[in-house]
Amino acid sequence: MNLEKKRVLVLAPHTDDGEFGCGGAIVKLIKAQSEVHYVAFSSCQASVPEGFPNDILIHEVKAATKILGIAPHDLHIHDYPVRKFAHHRQEILEDLVKYQKDLKPDLVFLPSVNDLHQDHHTVAMEGIRAFKQTTILAYEMPWNNITFSTQAYVKLEQQHMDIKLEALKEYKSQSARPYASKELVCGLAKARGVSAGAQYAEAFEVVRLIL
Repeated sequence: MNLEKKRVLVLAPHTDDGEFGCGGAIVKLIKAQSEVHYVAFSSCQASVPEGFPNDILIHEVKAATKILGIAPHDLHIHDYPVRKFAHHRQEILEDLVKYQKDLKPDLVFLPSVNDLHQDHHTVAMEGIRAFKQTTILAYEMPWNNITFSTQAYVKLEQQHMDIKLEALKEYKSQSARPYASKELVCGLAKARGVSAGAQYAEAFEVVRLIL
């Protein structure tokens, strides 16, 4: 699939999900002159670690997406309560339908339907409903996935990984999370790179492919 000059929509249930799941792909797409929009559905104020202001993740996602190359006006932040997306399923679907009508993306990134986190699963299911006529790739989050089919790969170079890691460093409030370690992020990318015949890669499930 040609990554040049596409209109791309990244669906992140929580701030930082997009960076972890497809941060390298975002960088590669933007370098290929694609237009990337990033939607975060929650800044998780109810679960911010002690010692940080409640709105810290809003500031962190703005800084991180800027590093990835996403224009500030292409970052969209909603305020759904963390871990309670299922109670707002219809509102989330209506938001997604509006993005579909307004943006008409060529490619949508979202979590896997096999993601165990209740918020991630809700965004995945409603995203598939809203973008059923669009190419959809589901990104990998091993800490949440019992099963994950590595059906597609985006090959990455060192420059893409460096920017992804730099963006993730902005999430200081999340740095204690086990999955936030540089070793894990790079190790997974190297493993996927071996499968794809590249130095690094990100893997995706193919939910829908429109050619």
